[in-house]
Amino acid sequence: MSSAEPASIAGHVARVLTVEEVTRLQKDKIIVSDFKQSKLEKEAEKNWDLFYKRNTTKFFKDRHWTKREFEELLSDTAAEKKFLLEVGCGVGNFIFPLLEAGGDKSVFIYACDFSKRAVQFVKDHPSYDSSSCKVFQADITNDISEFVPMDCINVATMIFVLSAIHPDKMVQALINVFKVLKPGGFLLFRDYGLYDHAMLRFEPGHKLSENFYVRQDGTRAFYFSIEKLQEIAESAGFKVVEIHYVKRETVNRKESICVPRIFVQAKFSKPLSPPEIHLPERPVIQEKDQANSACLEAKRCNGNANDRIDS
Repeated sequence: MSSAEPASIAGHVARVLTVEEVTRLQKDKIIVSDFKQSKLEKEAEKNWDLFYKRNTTKFFKDRHWTKREFEELLSDTAAEKKFLLEVGCGVGNFIFPLLEAGGDKSVFIYACDFSKRAVQFVKDHPSYDSSSCKVFQADITNDISEFVPMDCINVATMIFVLSAIHPDKMVQALINVFKVLKPGGFLLFRDYGLYDHAMLRFEPGHKLSENFYVRQDGTRAFYFSIEKLQEIAESAGFKVVEIHYVKRETVNRKESICVPRIFVQAKFSKPLSPPEIHLPERPVIQEKDQANSACLEAKRCNGNANDRIDS
């Protein structure tokens, strides 16, 4: 058997690697130093703030595809108000198309982002309405019940978010989402998949760990296999409803090439009788004060949504 034969079948169901791609990955053995990795972790929020300072609201396109991919986002005729949480809202490319398409007040959206600058862009958007949306800055690896009542959310979304978090903190991030979901609620997920074109383009010196890389601007990206994503979700207590790779082709007009993009897409649910979740040793501190009383009173997400928004 020639040495090229194993390489010719390397990859997964959505992406078969060429011999050249396998060789490139095998040669990329340089791992960023512990000192630099620690610095990147400490400066993660600053790096995302700088990203939005440079790109403002012009980098990401509005995500009109989400209703097509996730039927749970479609409006229904139920009298009960629906509560959504978007983790990693950026500048509002998901929430504003959703609110504009809805045209009613049957949905209230909580939205958060790591970047204070991104959150401010959302608040400054002409379509931002505090009667139907509450946006706040938060690190999802920490408890968010200060902002969102426990067992409150019908549907949560994480669209290209978990990949930016250090792998050691991914389970805790999902646990924090799990805690605010109602039993039977859903987490809708899409992120970068293993062997995505962007992963294969990293030059040596950008690798932080297996499938985890740092970009030139200091932001980071993890590339998921469906097996790894399932392991993380189940460790946080979720039940996997569906999970698969999504293959897209993106035209790079500048370089006149068509590149294969690989994403992972999944739907997770919070069981009606959730299993006991073993939290990591890192303590989670919940701070509650009088200013948070409105959120606490709305723990079951009933009543007027205006009672759960900032003044």
